[in-house]
Amino acid sequence: MKFACPAPARWPALLFLLPLMLLPGACSLLPGAPPAQPEAASTPAPAFALQIDTSDATVRQLLLQHLELQRFRQLPDLRAAELQRLTDGIPGNARELLGTLGYFNPAIAVDVSAGTPPTITVTVERGPQTQVVATQITLTSPGSDAAARERREAQLQRNFALQAGSPFTQSAWDDAKAQGLRQLQQRRFPTARIAASRADIDAAANTARLSVVYASGPLYRFGPLAIDGGERYDSTGTARIARLPEGEVYAESALLDAQQRLSASGYYDSVFLTLDTESTDAQAAEATAPVTAHVRDAKLQKAVFGIGFSTDNGARLSLDHTHNRLPWLGWRALSQVQLSKSLKSLSTKWMGLPHEDGWRWIGGAQLRREDTGSFKTDSTQWRFGRSKSSEAIDRSHWLQYDMSRAQGAGAPPMAAALTANWGRTWRYFNNPTAPTRGWGLAAELGAGSTLRTQHDPFLRALLRWQGFVALGRVRMNEQVSRASRLSLRLEGGAVLARKQAAIPSTQLFLTGGDATVRGYSWQSIGAHLQGNQIYGGRYLTVASIEWQRPIALRGNVTDFESATFIDIGAVGDTPDEMRPRVGLGAGLRWRSPVGPLQADVAWGVQARQLRLHLRLGFSF
Repeated sequence: MKFACPAPARWPALLFLLPLMLLPGACSLLPGAPPAQPEAASTPAPAFALQIDTSDATVRQLLLQHLELQRFRQLPDLRAAELQRLTDGIPGNARELLGTLGYFNPAIAVDVSAGTPPTITVTVERGPQTQVVATQITLTSPGSDAAARERREAQLQRNFALQAGSPFTQSAWDDAKAQGLRQLQQRRFPTARIAASRADIDAAANTARLSVVYASGPLYRFGPLAIDGGERYDSTGTARIARLPEGEVYAESALLDAQQRLSASGYYDSVFLTLDTESTDAQAAEATAPVTAHVRDAKLQKAVFGIGFSTDNGARLSLDHTHNRLPWLGWRALSQVQLSKSLKSLSTKWMGLPHEDGWRWIGGAQLRREDTGSFKTDSTQWRFGRSKSSEAIDRSHWLQYDMSRAQGAGAPPMAAALTANWGRTWRYFNNPTAPTRGWGLAAELGAGSTLRTQHDPFLRALLRWQGFVALGRVRMNEQVSRASRLSLRLEGGAVLARKQAAIPSTQLFLTGGDATVRGYSWQSIGAHLQGNQIYGGRYLTVASIEWQRPIALRGNVTDFESATFIDIGAVGDTPDEMRPRVGLGAGLRWRSPVGPLQADVAWGVQARQLRLHLRLGFSF
């Protein structure tokens, strides 16, 4: 017998493969070998099957999730004697669970059917639900002002979530107690606590009598604010930005507002305010507690590049630069370059830190090239003055220089002006970023003179108002309803000067676009010149009414609302020349995490054009 030896060149390959062929499963490494199959995971068969027979889905879900029996379902060697012991404990365990839902007299039957695995059927007749028949709220407060304590006690009693006639459940009882405590802690009494609580259940009569004793602790007032952790910026000046109402009664909302203002100042990357209640006497009737702002400094300079889009100006590129402490001055500078189809601008705004009286110095400059009606206009603006922001009112006084030059045939001549201005803004909205109630009013008044050819004095006034009027509630489902509302908006302006006065375009009025008169392009409504050309006018009126209504989807609450609106606007050089432009449309509102997103489709009646308008955020 002869054996054929492989060629010498193949020996190294055979020597390499031989150990692999001797290993278990090595054949799967060879070409053409079938892939190895993983071993099947062994899942132990359940020791029993559980069924809950009841007409109440909530009861069924509660028992399926929380019966102690379920912990032993996957036990592979559960003996019959142990299963019988667990089965005997089902009625007592089920009654405890049903008691949390207010059912203290249920009828429970347990049946075990033979099989592999055996089936345990729990039949539940829940019986009547326990009702609250009385609630007693007691408030204990240090000090001797019995009348004030009784008023707060009565308010807690009125606002308590579980009133007489309400169904009793353990979760509702816990939530009601916590809600009452939260009501105390949010204003005046941050150290309030629940001193005692009791729920007396009469299982035979299916009634519950509830009592809660709240200990308010001292009434707190705000003490001074101190900055902890800030090293780069003037802590005294930045603390004034927070506008913490020192000496006033503690309110959680005021503390959070101060924290938000300090966080939005740009000087700090993180801000957290705490009220120091540790050093006060818990038995005192009133205490003043200092507030500490724990901060982390922001970088001295920051640049942000942005890409955006708006239906007013199309695609937009922007570069924003922040310098938090300018050399020598120590002011904060916000500078921006913006490029879009109809607007190109370079601007800077400088702000000093507030003084002790709250006023701060402001300054700014702006260069723009934009479409103003039928013309492209180059404009320059400089301003310098002072401003002050308080709880609901912004105040400002400033001097302003304006220069504008329109390009194109028939364009108005170059114009310049110097004005002294006064401004006030009142904001009383329930939410500064997405309001549904309240109102806001802004007023500007300026007096000055033109600076080219002739020096003509003039006055300029602008008034804006927006408010919400509540309408009926929209039922979202059986438990939840939300209010619909009307959003009303008015705007009016006038420039008073002799007819021949050359007023800069930045002091005149144009309207139309996403935030003014929808159905028309941005700043397309203005005064008419010769040849039907459009330019800024001396008089402006805008009015809008919008019906906002919450949307429910298959009975579920959503963050969407529908809107139906009518916008009317007019601009002219004299009141007689003003011709109203009307926009009609409908849209959708979404309360996004970054602010309200508005999408509207509007028909411009006079323009005979349908336009889409997109807008993110709310500002007034």
